[in-house]
Amino acid sequence: MNDTILVLTEDTLADSDVRQIVDLHPDDEIAYRVLVPADTDRPLIPWIVDALSLGELREAWNRATGHEPDRTQARQTAAEQIAGSVAAFAAAGRLATGEITEDDPLPALRSAVAGGGVREIVVVTYPHAVEDTFHTDWASRARDELHVPVLHLYSGTSRLG
Repeated sequence: MNDTILVLTEDTLADSDVRQIVDLHPDDEIAYRVLVPADTDRPLIPWIVDALSLGELREAWNRATGHEPDRTQARQTAAEQIAGSVAAFAAAGRLATGEITEDDPLPALRSAVAGGGVREIVVVTYPHAVEDTFHTDWASRARDELHVPVLHLYSGTSRLG
């Protein structure tokens, strides 16, 4: 049985993200499993701080005025992000599967780790000023709870979270 690397991401993985993940174990037979939350419920203040820090003024305004995606939209977006990420792994010569999780992806990670065979978890996100600073981000929570190696990459960069 192959070891599995769980890849938790909030957006479609960039080719550079996939290269970094594949380069972690270039000679090993690894199964990649991409998890994307159908995100409909991020805390308001941290979300607005993140959007403003990235210059996303329209997104900050929309969120502040209560415009969140409904469940159907969120699941459709997550499915598109999974398809793009799986395609990026295929372009790198690796097979990957994908799965949509609930808003909080920790239960899905917990279940996958409990099922066995998970070598490590790679979390790929954009910087989140509040969550990263106070260690309430997905990677920090996974490290605290799951007792497997967790690597946090910032999407599209070589920076570690």
